[in-house]
Amino acid sequence: MTTSDSDSQLAEQLLRLTRRVHRIQKRHIEECGLGVTPAQSRLLRTLAHYGSPPRMADLAERLEVVPRAITTLVDGLEAGGKVRRAPDPSNRRVIRVELTEDGRRALGRLRGARRSAAEEILGALSDEQRRELGGLLDTLMDGTTDQHGPETHRPEGHGAGEHGSGGRGAGGHGAGGHGPGEHGSGEHRSGGQERVPH
Repeated sequence: MTTSDSDSQLAEQLLRLTRRVHRIQKRHIEECGLGVTPAQSRLLRTLAHYGSPPRMADLAERLEVVPRAITTLVDGLEAGGKVRRAPDPSNRRVIRVELTEDGRRALGRLRGARRSAAEEILGALSDEQRRELGGLLDTLMDGTTDQHGPETHRPEGHGAGEHGSGGRGAGGHGAGGHGPGEHGSGEHRSGGQERVPH
């Protein structure tokens, strides 16, 4: 087998693993019974990292998606009572997004689901193997340049599923975050089809 063939096979293995990770994580999220999609789960996690409610534009930049994708996600979460829009006190034309109490409770349950998914995904690896995999994935992420720009919206359910399963995903640094699912399979515009962050 040539180096080119070996690289192609390795890339295919990564893609297959990514799809499997997505399926497992999506199943664990659905089992929470919260009616939250994987993409909405990611947005809730992102909101929790801010000390004060972020602007919609801040969320789009953090998640590397176009603003209309954030609008769609926030619409769904707001309808479910998990987030609320609020005008910026210093500039009422600017809209900020904040977690509700229901959203915080949902986030706690989703974190448990991500930990369970991470254990299922990483169960076959020893602690040493998880650390090694985490280092390799970090190297891949640091050396990969995205040529397509921010992700754009597409209907939920087309394609793979949720990114990450906790702290460093399949990297083994805890329960999810980066890993085969968190960034490696980010969806981008392709052939006119618009996609949403997982």
